Amino acid sequence: MPPISPNGSAPHWPHCEHLDGLVPVTPRSNGCPECQVRGDIWTDLRVCLTCGWVACSDDSPNQHARAHYRETDHPLVADVETGSRWRWCYVHQRLV
Repeated sequence: MPPISPNGSAPHWPHCEHLDGLVPVTPRSNGCPECQVRGDIWTDLRVCLTCGWVACSDDSPNQHARAHYRETDHPLVADVETGSRWRWCYVHQRLV
């Protein structure tokens, strides 16, 4: 995987307009609420950069973060880990 690059600053990292105008969000939970209710486990957690919803990643059995995107059209998620720069755009299907 290539190193994380600022939005649009390298040829293989074209600009993602979904990052324009984003305001900081606060994660609304410290786990995937849907998995917690079901007693399921997750691999990684993602936070929606539109509303702060926290859900399990695509590497997790239930993929609740992707389900949130399908329900809301909120395009961007980030790794919930403090200090992580990992961000994904569901619309463009790539790291941003």
